[in-house]
Amino acid sequence: MKFRTLIKTSVMSMLVLSQTFDQAHAAPTKALVCIGSYSTSDKESVHLFQLNLKDGSINKISAVSGLVNPSFLKIHPNGKFLYAVNEVGDFQGKKSGGVTAFALDVKNGKIAKLNQQPSGDTGPCHLTIDSKGKYVLVAHYGGGSTTVLPIRENGHVGPVTSQIKHTGSSVHPRQKAPHAHAIHVGPNNKFAFAPDLGLDKVLVFKFDENSGKITETKFDGAKVAPGSGPRHFGFHPNGQYAYVINEITQTITSFSYHPKRGKLRSIQTLSTVPHPVKGNSTAEILVHPNGKFLYGSNRGHNSIAMFSINEKNGMLTSIGHESIRGEIPRNFGIDPTGQFLLAAGQRSNNVNVFRIKLDTGRLKFTGHSVKVSQPVCVRMILQD
Repeated sequence: MKFRTLIKTSVMSMLVLSQTFDQAHAAPTKALVCIGSYSTSDKESVHLFQLNLKDGSINKISAVSGLVNPSFLKIHPNGKFLYAVNEVGDFQGKKSGGVTAFALDVKNGKIAKLNQQPSGDTGPCHLTIDSKGKYVLVAHYGGGSTTVLPIRENGHVGPVTSQIKHTGSSVHPRQKAPHAHAIHVGPNNKFAFAPDLGLDKVLVFKFDENSGKITETKFDGAKVAPGSGPRHFGFHPNGQYAYVINEITQTITSFSYHPKRGKLRSIQTLSTVPHPVKGNSTAEILVHPNGKFLYGSNRGHNSIAMFSINEKNGMLTSIGHESIRGEIPRNFGIDPTGQFLLAAGQRSNNVNVFRIKLDTGRLKFTGHSVKVSQPVCVRMILQD
């Protein structure tokens, strides 16, 4: 009897341990969605929602006001802070835009403003954070420059410590001067990449992860076809390929990437639309977390262009287009698990949820949608 009791107790213990393990490693069920918008200071401007990762339903949790045009957001690698650009030409009495730092409570879906700093130039439109979480890098469309601001241990952002003014022009009427449209730090944290719409280049800078200083390289960047207008940029998860979406010509250019030299080599350019669309321009580009698919947004065609990625050579193949069920998708986001894509309709004032078919990469509208005034940035982080 004692032996049978021992066996029964052991089996019960194993079942409890197994259940505990399963609970600890259960698939995530919810994500916090942070949405930036164009807004005046008296209106809600950064909005927080909860996304159900089982069915794609989405519900509002909170929002903050008191900010002007927090048009692009970035979540800190440690998940404790959120940063936003203030896309303006005058900030705190200076001819500059701004950067706002927030404390981020992921579990409860709340943010609280920590501090603000001038961004160092006018019209900031994009920002990123290096992989060590020590610096914010900002791209300025208006002023045509890239700046770096330090992040303190408490999440506060410090004054600008490094800046590069872009120089040059190109062939289109919109390209009479530099227009830095995005900034990214490469996979090894040694180089920064700045697609400039006015120069038809993805500029490449050396990035010192200790000092935060950016400097020009001998290899000054990767050129795209004249008049293309490179806008946003992203790396493949394997770090061997990169992609830029060209706003004016409505194309995507693929690159191979050499991390030791920070060099990009163009390998392919494809259209983002199935046929010419008058008035269309592109906006966001994201590689799926699994590295098998790429998505780009069309403003005018009002769609997400979908591509499969050949992981052996980085080249793209179109797999179609999906209407966003709204107007002017200036931005969209993919949740960290890769199951859902949220498309923001700037003009239609809505954010719509699409399920990503992980076998094909195609999108299917879930029927879930939320109203947000002029949404222009979608960023997500898991809540469990």
